Amino acid sequence: MSLSDTSDSYGRVTRVIHWLTALLILSAFPLGYVAHQMSLSIETTSGTAQATLIARTAILFSVHKTLGVAVVVVSLFRIAWGIAQPRPGLIRGSHRAEALAAETVHYLLYTLLILVPVSGWVHHAATAGFAPILWPLGQGLPFVPQSETVAALASGLHWIFAWSLALVLALHIGGALKHHVIDRDATLRRMWRGEAAAPSPRQPGHAAPLATATLLLALIAALGVSLTPAGPGAEAGQPPAPGTIGAASTAGDWQVTDGRLGIEVTQFGNTVEGSFADWTAAITYDPEGTAGPVGHVTVQVNVASLTLGSVTSQALGSDFLAAGDHPTATFDAEILRQADGSHVADGTLSLRGRQMPLSFPFALETDADGTAHASADLALDRRDFGVGASMADESTVAFTVATRWQLTATPR
Repeated sequence: MSLSDTSDSYGRVTRVIHWLTALLILSAFPLGYVAHQMSLSIETTSGTAQATLIARTAILFSVHKTLGVAVVVVSLFRIAWGIAQPRPGLIRGSHRAEALAAETVHYLLYTLLILVPVSGWVHHAATAGFAPILWPLGQGLPFVPQSETVAALASGLHWIFAWSLALVLALHIGGALKHHVIDRDATLRRMWRGEAAAPSPRQPGHAAPLATATLLLALIAALGVSLTPAGPGAEAGQPPAPGTIGAASTAGDWQVTDGRLGIEVTQFGNTVEGSFADWTAAITYDPEGTAGPVGHVTVQVNVASLTLGSVTSQALGSDFLAAGDHPTATFDAEILRQADGSHVADGTLSLRGRQMPLSFPFALETDADGTAHASADLALDRRDFGVGASMADESTVAFTVATRWQLTATPR
């Protein structure tokens, strides 16, 4: 049996690709739907049940995404192979309306087989955290920033494209069954076992179905854009405007003018970065002080202002930061100058209703005009504060949470 197509039959390569694509799509679609429905229940569960649900949902989403990437690869090969092959004509091409509908559906099908997984892939690349793709490469995409705006747009398009593909697939399958059961022609048998069947002398051409499919795709995309929810107004991971930091610091002799309080967690082996948009710092500091206490700092953080990629709501939930019950985290510490001139913050961190001693060195530089720039990297163990206590397995969420802060302050 020939590997290549002819004018009246499909070769083995085309048929294998066709049924492989069908298998991938019919596996990926229900997996994505079930995983989405499960994800809606995460916030309403807690404890061990939530940890189990998160792990199962992540596995389903990972498999769904991986199958989606496979669909992109297979579909691109199918299109390239089809361009290089003679295409068997329609057996009932002389039936004008039916032929136009069939060709339009084919164009829609080929295009949506690319648009559905690619839009999902863009959403994955634009959103940090949760359910990695199970391929060596592909977690990020060139020219796709990690952005809540981009992620929201890609999510809306992915949703509308996916349901459009489901409709087009239903039409495609219905048409094949109609040819097989009602018309009793060889349309389905040509693709099933490579049976040869002469096409009708008259064929619909490409211009009309291509134009129709293009118009429908434009309408579908416009609908997807219109259904995209408005973004939060700030991109995930970006520092908030300087005016929102330190604005409430009425105590202390230094005014914070800029800064960032960021965290970094490891989920399913992938790094997820985030930051708190609303925090204040009251600082007293004597730059001329000798070794020993030279100042004091009190930092208050609005826990609910955290953005952490796709896992923001999970991170703020009752099993993690519990922002509803514990809306504020506070770090209160003395500033100590060491004998070598370096600095240490030595105090207590209050988070999620627990207090733990916390001491760490930080870098401090002062400009000629007296402006101070401070920064520090430190690691916290989430278990010390009861964060994610139900997730005792580090393969889901690592115990260590990296915290990175930097600020610029001027004397009052």
